[in-house]
Amino acid sequence: MSLKWPPLTLRARLALWAALATGLAVALVAGGLYVKVNDFLLRSQQDRLLSAVSAVQERVEGELSRAAGPLGFGVIEVTVADLERIVNSNPQTRNLELRLVSVQLGVVSQVQTTNFPAGVALNLKDNLYRLNDQLIAVRGVRARGPGRDLQGNVTLAVASDAQALTEAQRAFGRALAWLLPAALLLSLAVGWGVAGRLLRPVRALEGAAREIGAGGDLRRPVPGAGQGDELARLALTLQGTFGGLADAREREQAFLRAAAHDLRSPLAAVQARVEGTLARERDAARYRAELREVGSDMTRLAILTNHLLLLARDAEAMGRAPVPLRDLAADAVDRARELSPEADVDLLAPAPVSVQGDRVLLGQAIWNLTMNAVRHAPGATITVTVQAESGGATVTVQDDGPGVSAGVLARLGEAFYRPDEARSGEGHGLGLAIVRRAAELHGGTLTLESKPGAGFTARLYLPG
Repeated sequence: MSLKWPPLTLRARLALWAALATGLAVALVAGGLYVKVNDFLLRSQQDRLLSAVSAVQERVEGELSRAAGPLGFGVIEVTVADLERIVNSNPQTRNLELRLVSVQLGVVSQVQTTNFPAGVALNLKDNLYRLNDQLIAVRGVRARGPGRDLQGNVTLAVASDAQALTEAQRAFGRALAWLLPAALLLSLAVGWGVAGRLLRPVRALEGAAREIGAGGDLRRPVPGAGQGDELARLALTLQGTFGGLADAREREQAFLRAAAHDLRSPLAAVQARVEGTLARERDAARYRAELREVGSDMTRLAILTNHLLLLARDAEAMGRAPVPLRDLAADAVDRARELSPEADVDLLAPAPVSVQGDRVLLGQAIWNLTMNAVRHAPGATITVTVQAESGGATVTVQDDGPGVSAGVLARLGEAFYRPDEARSGEGHGLGLAIVRRAAELHGGTLTLESKPGAGFTARLYLPG
Protein backbone atom coordinates (compact mmCIF):
# COMPACT_ATOMS: atom_id res chain seq x y z
CA MET A 1 0.00 0.00 0.00
CA SER A 2 1.60 3.24 -1.14
CA LEU A 3 1.54 6.32 1.05
CA LYS A 4 -0.13 9.37 -0.45
CA TRP A 5 1.23 12.66 0.80
CA PRO A 6 -1.29 15.42 1.38
CA PRO A 7 -1.06 18.30 -1.09
CA LEU A 8 1.15 21.18 -0.03
CA THR A 9 -0.46 24.50 0.78
CA LEU A 10 0.27 27.53 -1.36
CA ARG A 11 2.28 29.01 1.52
CA ALA A 12 4.44 25.88 1.76
CA ARG A 13 5.01 25.84 -2.00
CA LEU A 14 6.04 29.50 -2.00
CA ALA A 15 8.43 28.89 0.89
CA LEU A 16 9.97 25.86 -0.84
CA TRP A 17 10.42 27.74 -4.09
CA ALA A 18 12.09 30.60 -2.21
CA ALA A 19 14.42 28.12 -0.46
CA LEU A 20 15.22 26.42 -3.76
CA ALA A 21 15.98 29.72 -5.48
CA THR A 22 18.14 30.88 -2.56
CA GLY A 23 19.97 27.54 -2.39
CA LEU A 24 20.66 27.64 -6.13
CA ALA A 25 21.91 31.23 -5.87
CA VAL A 26 24.15 30.38 -2.90
CA ALA A 27 25.49 27.30 -4.69
CA LEU A 28 26.29 29.30 -7.83
CA VAL A 29 27.95 32.14 -5.90
CA ALA A 30 29.87 29.74 -3.66
CA GLY A 31 30.97 27.66 -6.63
CA GLY A 32 32.15 30.73 -8.48
CA LEU A 33 33.99 31.98 -5.42
CA TYR A 34 35.57 28.56 -4.90
CA VAL A 35 36.89 28.46 -8.44
CA LYS A 36 38.11 32.04 -8.39
CA VAL A 37 39.70 31.87 -4.92
CA ASN A 38 41.34 28.52 -5.69
CA ASP A 39 42.70 29.91 -8.96
CA PHE A 40 43.93 33.04 -7.19
CA LEU A 41 45.70 31.07 -4.42
CA LEU A 42 47.26 28.68 -6.93
CA ARG A 43 48.51 31.49 -9.15
CA SER A 44 49.82 33.39 -6.13
CA GLN A 45 51.75 30.37 -4.89
CA GLN A 46 53.02 29.65 -8.41
CA ASP A 47 54.22 33.24 -8.78
CA ARG A 48 56.06 33.05 -5.46
CA LEU A 49 57.62 29.75 -6.49
CA LEU A 50 58.74 31.08 -9.87
CA SER A 51 60.23 34.15 -8.24
CA ALA A 52 62.12 31.93 -5.79
CA VAL A 53 63.20 29.58 -8.60
CA SER A 54 64.84 32.44 -10.46
CA ALA A 55 66.92 33.31 -7.40
CA VAL A 56 67.83 29.68 -6.70
CA GLN A 57 68.63 28.93 -10.34
CA GLU A 58 71.19 31.74 -10.49
CA ARG A 59 73.00 30.51 -7.40
CA VAL A 60 72.87 26.86 -8.54
CA GLU A 61 74.37 27.75 -11.94
CA GLY A 62 77.20 29.59 -10.21
CA GLU A 63 77.86 26.63 -7.94
CA LEU A 64 77.86 24.24 -10.94
CA SER A 65 80.38 26.38 -12.80
CA ARG A 66 82.78 26.21 -9.87
CA ALA A 67 82.24 22.48 -9.26
CA ALA A 68 82.48 21.21 -12.86
CA GLY A 69 85.15 18.62 -13.55
CA PRO A 70 88.46 19.72 -15.14
CA LEU A 71 87.67 17.83 -18.36
CA GLY A 72 84.18 19.35 -18.57
CA PHE A 73 82.20 16.10 -18.55
CA GLY A 74 79.57 17.77 -16.38
CA VAL A 75 79.84 15.34 -13.44
CA ILE A 76 78.06 17.05 -10.60
CA GLU A 77 80.38 17.86 -7.75
CA VAL A 78 77.68 19.82 -5.85
CA THR A 79 76.79 18.16 -2.57
CA VAL A 80 73.66 18.08 -0.45
CA ALA A 81 75.30 20.55 1.89
CA ASP A 82 75.79 22.93 -1.02
CA LEU A 83 72.09 22.73 -1.92
CA GLU A 84 71.08 23.22 1.74
CA ARG A 85 73.33 26.24 1.94
CA ILE A 86 71.81 27.69 -1.24
CA VAL A 87 68.19 27.44 -0.02
CA ASN A 88 69.00 28.65 3.48
CA SER A 89 70.93 31.68 2.30
CA ASN A 90 67.71 33.61 1.55
CA PRO A 91 64.49 33.75 3.65
CA GLN A 92 62.49 33.64 0.38
CA THR A 93 63.89 30.20 -0.49
CA ARG A 94 64.28 28.71 2.97
CA ASN A 95 61.21 26.44 2.67
CA LEU A 96 62.14 25.05 -0.73
CA GLU A 97 63.59 21.65 -1.59
CA LEU A 98 66.06 21.22 -4.49
CA ARG A 99 67.13 18.40 -6.78
CA LEU A 100 69.78 18.42 -9.52
CA VAL A 101 69.74 15.73 -12.23
CA SER A 102 72.62 15.35 -14.71
CA VAL A 103 72.76 13.12 -17.80
CA GLN A 104 76.22 12.76 -19.35
CA LEU A 105 77.39 9.91 -21.59
CA GLY A 106 74.30 7.92 -20.66
CA VAL A 107 75.06 8.24 -16.97
CA VAL A 108 72.31 9.76 -14.78
CA SER A 109 73.33 11.31 -11.51
CA GLN A 110 71.32 13.34 -9.02
CA VAL A 111 71.71 15.18 -5.78
CA GLN A 112 68.85 16.60 -3.67
CA THR A 113 68.10 18.17 -0.35
CA THR A 114 67.05 15.95 2.50
CA ASN A 115 63.28 16.59 2.35
CA PHE A 116 62.83 16.64 -1.39
CA PRO A 117 59.55 14.74 -2.03
CA ALA A 118 59.88 11.17 -3.19
CA GLY A 119 58.26 9.85 -6.34
CA VAL A 120 59.07 12.83 -8.57
CA ALA A 121 60.13 11.53 -11.98
CA LEU A 122 63.66 12.32 -13.17
CA ASN A 123 62.72 13.12 -16.76
CA LEU A 124 60.25 15.97 -16.19
CA LYS A 125 60.33 18.73 -18.79
CA ASP A 126 60.59 22.42 -18.02
CA ASN A 127 57.21 23.34 -16.54
CA LEU A 128 55.16 23.71 -13.37
CA TYR A 129 53.61 20.58 -11.84
CA ARG A 130 51.36 19.90 -8.87
CA LEU A 131 51.93 16.51 -7.31
CA ASN A 132 49.81 15.74 -4.23
CA ASP A 133 50.55 18.58 -1.82
CA GLN A 134 53.67 19.81 -3.68
CA LEU A 135 54.30 22.36 -6.40
CA ILE A 136 57.26 21.36 -8.59
CA ALA A 137 59.07 23.78 -10.91
CA VAL A 138 61.50 22.19 -13.36
CA ARG A 139 64.16 24.33 -15.11
CA GLY A 140 67.19 23.56 -17.17
CA VAL A 141 70.36 25.12 -15.70
CA ARG A 142 73.37 26.42 -17.59
CA ALA A 143 76.94 26.38 -16.41
CA ARG A 144 80.32 26.45 -18.19
CA GLY A 145 83.16 24.20 -17.19
CA PRO A 146 86.81 24.28 -18.33
CA GLY A 147 85.99 22.07 -21.31
CA ARG A 148 82.27 22.00 -22.13
CA ASP A 149 79.02 23.85 -21.76
CA LEU A 150 76.71 21.97 -19.38
CA GLN A 151 73.50 23.56 -20.77
CA GLY A 152 70.72 21.05 -21.44
CA ASN A 153 72.40 18.25 -19.49
CA VAL A 154 71.44 19.38 -15.98
CA THR A 155 67.88 20.08 -14.74
CA LEU A 156 66.88 21.76 -11.52
CA ALA A 157 63.67 20.73 -9.75
CA VAL A 158 62.40 23.06 -7.04
CA ALA A 159 59.64 21.76 -4.73
CA SER A 160 57.40 23.95 -2.62
CA ASP A 161 54.93 22.75 -0.05
CA ALA A 162 51.33 23.36 -1.31
CA GLN A 163 49.71 22.10 1.86
CA ALA A 164 48.40 25.60 2.62
CA LEU A 165 46.58 25.65 -0.70
CA THR A 166 45.08 22.23 -0.04
CA GLU A 167 44.02 23.27 3.44
CA ALA A 168 42.42 26.43 2.06
CA GLN A 169 40.45 24.35 -0.42
CA ARG A 170 39.32 21.95 2.29
CA ALA A 171 38.35 24.83 4.59
CA PHE A 172 36.35 26.41 1.80
CA GLY A 173 34.60 23.10 1.14
CA ARG A 174 33.77 22.68 4.82
CA ALA A 175 32.40 26.23 4.97
CA LEU A 176 30.27 25.54 1.91
CA ALA A 177 29.03 22.27 3.43
CA TRP A 178 27.42 24.07 6.37
CA LEU A 179 26.70 27.37 4.63
CA LEU A 180 24.41 25.85 1.98
CA PRO A 181 22.09 24.01 4.44
CA ALA A 182 22.06 27.06 6.70
CA ALA A 183 21.12 29.29 3.78
CA LEU A 184 18.38 26.85 2.77
CA LEU A 185 16.93 26.75 6.28
CA LEU A 186 17.13 30.53 6.64
CA SER A 187 15.50 31.13 3.24
CA LEU A 188 12.83 28.56 4.07
CA ALA A 189 12.02 30.37 7.32
CA VAL A 190 12.05 33.80 5.66
CA GLY A 191 9.99 32.49 2.72
CA TRP A 192 7.46 30.99 5.10
CA GLY A 193 7.05 34.31 6.89
CA VAL A 194 6.93 36.41 3.72
CA ALA A 195 4.46 34.00 2.09
CA GLY A 196 2.26 34.26 5.17
CA ARG A 197 2.21 38.04 4.92
CA LEU A 198 1.57 37.94 1.17
CA LEU A 199 -1.27 35.45 1.56
CA ARG A 200 -2.94 37.35 4.40
CA PRO A 201 -5.19 39.27 1.96
CA VAL A 202 -6.06 35.97 0.28
CA ARG A 203 -7.19 34.55 3.61
CA ALA A 204 -9.24 37.71 4.16
CA LEU A 205 -10.84 37.20 0.74
CA GLU A 206 -11.54 33.57 1.57
CA GLY A 207 -13.22 34.51 4.84
CA ALA A 208 -15.25 37.25 3.20
CA ALA A 209 -16.38 34.93 0.40
CA ARG A 210 -17.37 32.28 2.94
CA GLU A 211 -19.38 34.81 4.96
CA ILE A 212 -21.06 36.18 1.81
CA GLY A 213 -21.95 32.64 0.73
CA ALA A 214 -23.31 31.77 4.16
CA GLY A 215 -25.22 35.02 4.66
CA GLY A 216 -26.45 35.43 1.10
CA ASP A 217 -25.62 39.16 1.01
CA LEU A 218 -24.01 39.25 -2.44
CA ARG A 219 -23.77 43.04 -2.42
CA ARG A 220 -21.57 43.13 0.65
CA PRO A 221 -18.26 44.96 -0.09
CA VAL A 222 -15.24 42.67 -0.45
CA PRO A 223 -12.29 43.80 1.73
CA GLY A 224 -9.30 45.14 -0.17
CA ALA A 225 -11.14 45.68 -3.47
CA GLY A 226 -9.56 48.37 -5.63
CA GLN A 227 -7.19 49.10 -8.50
CA GLY A 228 -3.98 48.53 -6.52
CA ASP A 229 -2.04 45.29 -6.83
CA GLU A 230 -3.16 41.96 -8.26
CA LEU A 231 -4.96 40.90 -5.08
CA ALA A 232 -6.85 44.20 -4.92
CA ARG A 233 -7.97 43.74 -8.51
CA LEU A 234 -8.94 40.14 -7.75
CA ALA A 235 -11.07 41.35 -4.84
CA LEU A 236 -12.64 43.96 -7.12
CA THR A 237 -13.39 41.26 -9.71
CA LEU A 238 -14.97 39.05 -7.06
CA GLN A 239 -17.05 41.99 -5.85
CA GLY A 240 -18.25 42.64 -9.40
CA THR A 241 -18.99 38.93 -9.88
CA PHE A 242 -20.99 38.81 -6.66
CA GLY A 243 -22.87 41.93 -7.74
CA GLY A 244 -23.67 40.30 -11.10
CA LEU A 245 -24.94 37.21 -9.30
CA ALA A 246 -27.10 39.42 -7.08
CA ASP A 247 -28.55 41.11 -10.17
CA ALA A 248 -29.21 37.73 -11.78
CA ARG A 249 -30.86 36.46 -8.61
CA GLU A 250 -33.09 39.53 -8.42
CA ARG A 251 -34.04 39.20 -12.08
CA GLU A 252 -34.80 35.51 -11.55
CA GLN A 253 -36.95 36.27 -8.52
CA ALA A 254 -38.81 39.01 -10.40
CA PHE A 255 -39.25 36.62 -13.34
CA LEU A 256 -40.66 33.90 -11.09
CA ARG A 257 -43.01 36.32 -9.34
CA ALA A 258 -44.28 37.65 -12.65
CA ALA A 259 -44.61 34.15 -14.10
CA ALA A 260 -46.53 32.99 -11.03
CA HIS A 261 -48.80 36.02 -11.27
CA ASP A 262 -49.50 35.50 -14.96
CA LEU A 263 -50.09 31.80 -14.47
CA ARG A 264 -52.29 32.31 -11.42
CA SER A 265 -54.76 34.64 -13.17
CA PRO A 266 -55.86 32.27 -15.98
CA LEU A 267 -55.77 29.28 -13.60
CA ALA A 268 -58.04 31.13 -11.16
CA ALA A 269 -60.34 32.11 -14.02
CA VAL A 270 -60.55 28.51 -15.24
CA GLN A 271 -61.19 27.23 -11.73
CA ALA A 272 -63.92 29.82 -11.05
CA ARG A 273 -65.59 29.17 -14.39
CA VAL A 274 -65.57 25.40 -13.89
CA GLU A 275 -66.92 25.71 -10.35
CA GLY A 276 -69.63 28.14 -11.50
CA THR A 277 -70.61 25.86 -14.37
CA LEU A 278 -70.89 22.84 -12.10
CA ALA A 279 -72.81 24.75 -9.42
CA ARG A 280 -76.17 24.20 -11.17
CA GLU A 281 -77.67 22.49 -14.12
CA ARG A 282 -77.38 24.27 -17.48
CA ASP A 283 -78.57 23.55 -20.98
CA ALA A 284 -76.24 22.19 -23.67
CA ALA A 285 -75.76 25.57 -25.37
CA ARG A 286 -74.67 27.16 -22.08
CA TYR A 287 -72.27 24.29 -21.38
CA ARG A 288 -70.75 24.75 -24.83
CA ALA A 289 -70.29 28.47 -24.23
CA GLU A 290 -68.66 27.83 -20.87
CA LEU A 291 -66.34 25.22 -22.36
CA ARG A 292 -65.33 27.69 -25.10
CA GLU A 293 -64.39 30.20 -22.40
CA VAL A 294 -62.44 27.52 -20.56
CA GLY A 295 -60.72 26.62 -23.84
CA SER A 296 -59.73 30.26 -24.37
CA ASP A 297 -58.17 30.38 -20.89
CA MET A 298 -56.35 27.09 -21.54
CA THR A 299 -55.04 28.45 -24.85
CA ARG A 300 -53.68 31.47 -23.01
CA LEU A 301 -52.00 29.17 -20.50
CA ALA A 302 -50.53 27.05 -23.29
CA ILE A 303 -49.12 30.12 -25.04
CA LEU A 304 -47.61 31.40 -21.80
CA THR A 305 -46.09 27.99 -21.04
CA ASN A 306 -44.64 27.75 -24.54
CA HIS A 307 -43.10 31.20 -24.19
CA LEU A 308 -41.56 30.28 -20.85
CA LEU A 309 -40.07 27.14 -22.39
CA LEU A 310 -38.61 29.19 -25.23
CA LEU A 311 -37.00 31.57 -22.74
CA ALA A 312 -35.49 28.65 -20.80
CA ARG A 313 -34.20 26.92 -23.92
CA ASP A 314 -30.63 25.62 -23.71
CA ALA A 315 -28.19 26.52 -26.48
CA GLU A 316 -26.92 22.92 -26.64
CA ALA A 317 -30.44 21.60 -27.28
CA MET A 318 -31.07 23.87 -30.28
CA GLY A 319 -31.27 22.53 -33.77
CA ARG A 320 -28.74 23.78 -36.30
CA ALA A 321 -29.83 23.82 -39.93
CA PRO A 322 -30.21 26.35 -42.76
CA VAL A 323 -33.21 28.57 -41.94
CA PRO A 324 -34.85 30.58 -44.77
CA LEU A 325 -35.54 33.93 -43.15
CA ARG A 326 -37.58 35.28 -46.06
CA ASP A 327 -40.00 32.35 -45.79
CA LEU A 328 -40.36 32.84 -42.01
CA ALA A 329 -40.98 36.57 -42.48
CA ALA A 330 -43.57 35.88 -45.22
CA ASP A 331 -45.41 33.45 -42.92
CA ALA A 332 -45.40 36.03 -40.10
CA VAL A 333 -46.78 38.75 -42.40
CA ASP A 334 -49.51 36.46 -43.77
CA ARG A 335 -50.62 35.37 -40.28
CA ALA A 336 -50.62 38.97 -39.05
CA ARG A 337 -52.86 39.98 -41.97
CA GLU A 338 -55.23 37.11 -41.18
CA LEU A 339 -55.47 37.96 -37.47
CA SER A 340 -55.65 41.73 -38.04
CA PRO A 341 -57.13 42.41 -41.49
CA GLU A 342 -57.06 46.12 -40.81
CA ALA A 343 -53.28 46.13 -40.23
CA ASP A 344 -51.04 47.55 -42.97
CA VAL A 345 -48.21 45.03 -42.98
CA ASP A 346 -45.79 44.75 -45.91
CA LEU A 347 -42.82 42.48 -46.64
CA LEU A 348 -39.63 43.75 -48.24
CA ALA A 349 -37.34 40.79 -49.06
CA PRO A 350 -35.88 41.02 -52.56
CA ALA A 351 -33.73 37.88 -52.28
CA PRO A 352 -33.80 34.66 -50.27
CA VAL A 353 -31.59 34.75 -47.19
CA SER A 354 -30.64 31.79 -44.99
CA VAL A 355 -28.71 31.47 -41.71
CA GLN A 356 -27.72 28.51 -39.55
CA GLY A 357 -30.03 28.15 -36.57
CA ASP A 358 -33.20 26.79 -34.99
CA ARG A 359 -36.21 27.23 -37.29
CA VAL A 360 -38.84 27.12 -34.52
CA LEU A 361 -37.09 29.66 -32.33
CA LEU A 362 -36.30 32.07 -35.18
CA GLY A 363 -39.85 31.75 -36.53
CA GLN A 364 -41.24 32.65 -33.11
CA ALA A 365 -38.84 35.60 -32.86
CA ILE A 366 -39.89 37.07 -36.23
CA TRP A 367 -43.55 36.48 -35.40
CA ASN A 368 -43.16 38.24 -32.05
CA LEU A 369 -41.53 41.28 -33.68
CA THR A 370 -44.31 41.48 -36.27
CA MET A 371 -47.18 41.10 -33.80
CA ASN A 372 -45.53 43.54 -31.38
CA ALA A 373 -45.76 46.20 -34.08
CA VAL A 374 -49.34 45.24 -35.01
CA ARG A 375 -50.59 45.41 -31.39
CA HIS A 376 -48.77 48.54 -30.25
CA ALA A 377 -48.96 50.62 -33.43
CA PRO A 378 -52.58 50.23 -34.62
CA GLY A 379 -53.24 51.97 -37.90
CA ALA A 380 -49.53 52.43 -38.62
CA THR A 381 -47.68 51.21 -41.68
CA ILE A 382 -45.50 48.23 -40.76
CA THR A 383 -42.62 47.03 -42.93
CA VAL A 384 -40.82 43.75 -42.39
CA THR A 385 -37.43 43.79 -44.18
CA VAL A 386 -35.10 40.83 -44.67
CA GLN A 387 -31.69 41.51 -46.13
CA ALA A 388 -28.29 39.87 -46.25
CA GLU A 389 -25.35 41.54 -44.54
CA SER A 390 -21.64 40.85 -44.27
CA GLY A 391 -21.34 37.72 -42.19
CA GLY A 392 -25.07 37.23 -41.61
CA ALA A 393 -28.52 38.67 -42.14
CA THR A 394 -30.86 41.23 -40.59
CA VAL A 395 -34.62 41.13 -40.01
CA THR A 396 -35.99 44.63 -39.42
CA VAL A 397 -39.58 45.43 -38.36
CA GLN A 398 -40.35 49.14 -38.60
CA ASP A 399 -43.53 51.11 -38.03
CA ASP A 400 -44.47 54.79 -38.15
CA GLY A 401 -46.63 54.60 -35.03
CA PRO A 402 -46.48 56.68 -31.86
CA GLY A 403 -43.20 55.22 -30.63
CA VAL A 404 -42.16 54.96 -26.97
CA SER A 405 -40.28 57.09 -24.48
CA ALA A 406 -36.60 56.55 -23.60
CA GLY A 407 -37.52 55.09 -20.19
CA VAL A 408 -39.84 52.50 -21.73
CA LEU A 409 -37.33 51.73 -24.52
CA ALA A 410 -34.61 50.96 -21.96
CA ARG A 411 -36.77 48.24 -20.34
CA LEU A 412 -38.25 46.64 -23.43
CA GLY A 413 -37.00 43.08 -23.73
CA GLU A 414 -37.19 42.34 -19.99
CA ALA A 415 -39.30 39.30 -19.23
CA PHE A 416 -42.88 40.18 -18.19
CA TYR A 417 -42.28 43.91 -18.62
CA ARG A 418 -45.27 45.73 -20.09
CA PRO A 419 -45.69 49.49 -20.26
CA ASP A 420 -48.61 50.85 -18.26
CA GLU A 421 -50.64 51.61 -21.39
CA ALA A 422 -50.18 48.00 -22.58
CA ARG A 423 -51.10 46.20 -19.35
CA SER A 424 -54.77 45.94 -20.20
CA GLY A 425 -54.10 44.39 -23.61
CA GLU A 426 -53.14 40.90 -24.68
CA GLY A 427 -49.79 39.30 -24.05
CA HIS A 428 -47.59 38.59 -21.11
CA GLY A 429 -44.62 40.86 -21.75
CA LEU A 430 -42.53 37.97 -23.10
CA GLY A 431 -42.49 38.74 -26.83
CA LEU A 432 -39.37 40.89 -27.04
CA ALA A 433 -37.72 38.88 -24.25
CA ILE A 434 -38.02 35.77 -26.45
CA VAL A 435 -36.58 37.68 -29.42
CA ARG A 436 -33.61 38.85 -27.34
CA ARG A 437 -33.06 35.30 -26.04
CA ALA A 438 -33.20 33.91 -29.59
CA ALA A 439 -30.59 36.47 -30.68
CA GLU A 440 -28.30 35.51 -27.78
CA LEU A 441 -28.61 31.77 -28.49
CA HIS A 442 -27.69 32.36 -32.15
CA GLY A 443 -24.83 34.76 -31.37
CA GLY A 444 -26.75 37.73 -32.73
CA THR A 445 -28.17 40.99 -31.37
CA LEU A 446 -31.52 42.74 -30.99
CA THR A 447 -31.46 46.52 -31.40
CA LEU A 448 -34.48 48.67 -30.50
CA GLU A 449 -34.82 52.29 -31.64
CA SER A 450 -37.71 54.68 -31.00
CA LYS A 451 -38.74 58.18 -30.07
CA PRO A 452 -42.15 59.49 -29.09
CA GLY A 453 -44.03 60.29 -32.30
CA ALA A 454 -41.22 58.94 -34.51
CA GLY A 455 -42.20 55.28 -34.84
CA PHE A 456 -40.49 52.12 -33.61
CA THR A 457 -37.73 49.99 -35.19
CA ALA A 458 -36.65 46.52 -34.07
CA ARG A 459 -33.55 45.12 -35.80
CA LEU A 460 -32.61 41.42 -35.33
CA TYR A 461 -29.10 40.59 -36.56
CA LEU A 462 -28.18 36.92 -37.00
CA PRO A 463 -24.71 35.68 -37.99
CA GLY A 464 -24.52 33.32 -40.95
